[in-house]
Formats: sequence, C-alpha cells, structure tokens
Amino acid sequence: MPAHQGYTVIGTTKSRAARVVWMLEELEVPFEHIAAEPQSEGVVAFNPAGKVPILIDNGTPITDSTAIIQYLADKHGRFTHPAGTLERARQDSLTQFLLDEFDAALWMAARHSFVLPEELRLVAIKDSLKWEFERSQKVLVERFSEGPYLMGEMMTVPDIILTHCGAWALGAKFPITQHRLTDYLTMMRARPAYKRAMAR
Repeated sequence: MPAHQGYTVIGTTKSRAARVVWMLEELEVPFEHIAAEPQSEGVVAFNPAGKVPILIDNGTPITDSTAIIQYLADKHGRFTHPAGTLERARQDSLTQFLLDEFDAALWMAARHSFVLPEELRLVAIKDSLKWEFERSQKVLVERFSEGPYLMGEMMTVPDIILTHCGAWALGAKFPITQHRLTDYLTMMRARPAYKRAMAR
C-alpha cells in the first residue's frame, strides 16, 4: 500500500484516471500519482478486475472514475450541486447520459481496437458507434445551458467526464460534428488544471 497519507491516484493519464488527476488539480489538494498500467501488479492488489483508476484516501481504495470524482466533489464541496436538490438531479442525469452515450461508445470502440483478443474484434462495429456518437452530440447540445459550462456558470462533475470523452474521441478519430461542442472542448482543455493533469 502507498505510504502517502492523504490521496493517492493509481493509473496512467492515458486512461480514465485522467479524470481523477484533473479533479484533484482543480481542487488544488496534494496527492501522489502512481502512473500504473491496467492489470499491473500494483493495480490488481487494490482492484481484482485490474482496472484503473483507483483512489486511495487514507488507506481506503475507491474504484471507478465517476464514483471517485463525485466523491471528491462532495467531500470538498466544489464542482457539484448538493445531494437532494433538483440541480443535483439534473447534474446526475447529465453524468449518466454521458456515460451511456459517449463513454460507452468510446470504450466499445477501444475494446474492438486493442483490448479484446484479435480473433474477437469486430472492426466494422466502429462505423455504427461513430454514427451513434454523432447523434448523441446533437442531443447533448440541446441540453447545454447558456453558460460556459454544461450546467451554466459553475463547472460540475459532468464537465470533467465530457471533456475527457471529447479528448478521447479526437484521439480515436471519432468526429466532433457540433460547433458548440468543439468550442466548449477548446475552452475546457485550455484550463491550467487540465494542462497540469495531462502533463503528468
């Protein structure tokens, strides 16, 4: 177990661990970052599935990037609306939409590109996933607020998920077809905390 008292993040920023590192950079709290690859020994010790990220908070491991960043937002009282409010319900709805429509499509494409054994990969599936991804962008843009962020003037958890998925999409050659989303991603990726996180 890492000896660091406080936060330790396990996982490379080429994975969903980037979301956790970015959240911690935004919160400006000290943390240790161990850039371990999925399925490596140091990862399996904390998560038998071998998946990253893992956040260790004073000796207690937490898995799943969304669970982790929402936990950090709740704990520090930033980048989230309070539980039990209509704003939080809308925030959670956006989070679930992004996981279902963006993250899931990108992860499925990754699985059929390099994760699954070669004999199980279906290359043609990417065409349908790109079609779904384009359709989902149109739906998302209708849900954007008038403010700079998804929900208005305040950056929230779904902003981190959307920006990470947007960068992932660009890397995977999934076209961003909505100008509103392109402008949004440019703004978000210019944030100093995002740049610090991605430089790790």
